[in-house]
Amino acid sequence: MSNPAEKPEVVQLPAEPISAPSASSRRAASQRVREARDKLTSTSGTRPAFDAELLRQYAQTRLSASYVVMLLVVATGVLFGLWMQPIPAAAWTAGMICLHVAMIRSCRRFLAEPASPAATRTWRTRFVVLDLLYGLCWMAILIHPVLDMVTETLMMFLMLLVIAVSSMLAANLPIAALAATAPVAVAMALSFAMSGSLDNYILAALALAAEGYFVLLAHRLHSSTFATLEARAEKDALIGELEQAKAISDEARHRAESANVAKSRFLAQMSHELRTPLNAILGFSEVMKSEIFGAHAVPVYKEYSGDIHNSGVHLLNLINEILDLSRIEAGRYELNEEAVSLVGVVADCHHLMKLRASSRGITIHEVFEQAMPRLWADERAIRQVVLNLLSNSIKFTPQGGEIWLKAGWTASGGQYLSVKDSGPGIPEEEIPVVLASFGQGSNSIKSAEQGAGLGLPIAKNLIDLHGGTFTLKSKLRIGTEVIVTFPPERVMSALAPLSEEAPPLQPESAMVPDEKRRPRHKPIMSAGTGS
Repeated sequence: MSNPAEKPEVVQLPAEPISAPSASSRRAASQRVREARDKLTSTSGTRPAFDAELLRQYAQTRLSASYVVMLLVVATGVLFGLWMQPIPAAAWTAGMICLHVAMIRSCRRFLAEPASPAATRTWRTRFVVLDLLYGLCWMAILIHPVLDMVTETLMMFLMLLVIAVSSMLAANLPIAALAATAPVAVAMALSFAMSGSLDNYILAALALAAEGYFVLLAHRLHSSTFATLEARAEKDALIGELEQAKAISDEARHRAESANVAKSRFLAQMSHELRTPLNAILGFSEVMKSEIFGAHAVPVYKEYSGDIHNSGVHLLNLINEILDLSRIEAGRYELNEEAVSLVGVVADCHHLMKLRASSRGITIHEVFEQAMPRLWADERAIRQVVLNLLSNSIKFTPQGGEIWLKAGWTASGGQYLSVKDSGPGIPEEEIPVVLASFGQGSNSIKSAEQGAGLGLPIAKNLIDLHGGTFTLKSKLRIGTEVIVTFPPERVMSALAPLSEEAPPLQPESAMVPDEKRRPRHKPIMSAGTGS
């Protein structure tokens, strides 16, 4: 028996991540689709809205130049009446006036009606037919056989005048401009060419060249008008997108504010609900740890009571930190400002943390500048900043390490505080992480004394409330330094003595002369003295 054919091994290729298109690419794709749909539904190859706007501008141009066209028609009729019989010239003038009046009425009716795609197509056809009749009427008068006695130069000038006026008036509708000027130019070119002379051949060529020039000029004007409409449409679309984005952002901001208020209420309520039983836990655990009512029957219970008390203290500190951070982020943290000695606060915090540092074999050095004036700041906030920075340094500094506390002047006249340790350091890419709320670096995760990751964010926000700066510098296997600065506006420098004498407490005009004053040693009333 033959062995069955081995099945081919199927290797599944790793799926490539599909990147989501950006907002700009989606906007460009939707714009291309919209333009293609508009071109398919439009009669002129542009957007239907642009067709209506171009026709509107065409009608407005016709109405604004109605008196000029009327003057041109009357002047031409009067001039031709001198060379031909008055009746044909008057008939031509009357026909042109009637055609012109029909054009004006059509433009006014179009501007009065609401725009719609079907009405736009109808009015477009009507305007093209009227311009065609307008051009045929001019052709009829210019090639009239009676005008053979008129010089070719005058006929050429009149033709150029008619073509120029018609092209400018119908520039927003290129097909109408072509319908109004092509019959005149072609008829004049044929009239010149049929004469058979070289000069007339040149005039025929010039007539056709003039027609091409004015058609191109009308197309250029139409293109510039169309570009203006496109720019205005894009501006309107951009304004609409901005208004929509603003509405969305306002709604998102309202939601965020509502969520922030709900979070603040939740934290306030939860802090009350947690602190009430926590106080009982801390109180009774301290009583049991201290053996106030007698020694425990089992000695290990005392150690368990100490663990319960320490855990409760840690939980209470965590709750306080979360509440402080929430108040700061919500803008509800109020500074209780007073005159504070920065060196004194740092020295007190050093005294509080000295026992903890000594138990780990860590040496804390103090480098303070003397005779520094006080700061106008919140003492509780500054104390919390110093304690957070110093506790972090003690936590991450290995046994036998060193910590430097510095306080002094800045170059701008403010004051600064620096806490530098010889710990393992923080990687540069993790510095934004440790400065974020609940952020912890890799060293903090590996450390036995893990925290909530709120010490540095709270310290930074408190310094920001004081208008200062918070800078964290760190290098791996070298150490970390945090520099806090206070602006010069918060330094309470001693005021210089006044150079001028103080004004009198009582105005001179109200002072009584010495000779009119009543002597104090003389009694007001003398009884039984005979004086």
